[in-house]
Amino acid sequence: MLKLKLGVNSPYTFAFIITLVCICLFYLKLDQQLAYQRPLILDGQWWRLLSGNLLHTNAWHLYMNLAGFWVIVALHEQHYRAWGLGVLFLVLCLMQGIGLLVFYPSLIGYVGLSGMLHGLFTYGAVMDIRGGLKSGYLLLLGVILKVAYEQIFGASSEMTELIGARVATEAHLVGLVSGLICAGALIAFNHLVYKPHSLKSK
Repeated sequence: MLKLKLGVNSPYTFAFIITLVCICLFYLKLDQQLAYQRPLILDGQWWRLLSGNLLHTNAWHLYMNLAGFWVIVALHEQHYRAWGLGVLFLVLCLMQGIGLLVFYPSLIGYVGLSGMLHGLFTYGAVMDIRGGLKSGYLLLLGVILKVAYEQIFGASSEMTELIGARVATEAHLVGLVSGLICAGALIAFNHLVYKPHSLKSK
């Protein structure tokens, strides 16, 4: 049974804060001010690169993404402390927005945590491998196959109906690549300075 260890340094504390933020933004209906909108971003509203990740199309979309976030944090909690998870979360969200802006000019609008979640899951799988857990290889292979399938065949029609919008599979690919880049960068940094691989703080 999962036991949540809350505290200043707990990753669950950060997960709780993000949960509250996403729920508040959803019910305050701030899409017009915060959603990823390519024309508005190019017009100078750069905060949308980050804030668009925190918005959702409907309640199903919101709570499915939040549930996925908690599951991923629980799955890889050994790799995080609150501050490190917070930094990774922000970096992945920003990379998500920039990746969509640069590589998918036809994508005009986007909201949701799903792209960032793919990045977080990928990062955790690589850290598992780095830590000697063979299950990390299965997790990494699984997310790569999932994203590859979506790029070829698209998302299921059931999911599209459930969230009330087209599933932005482009965001999942950007998230996967972002997670690999973040994990690779941390491993390279640790190798250079001879420090343990982790986002944990003392």
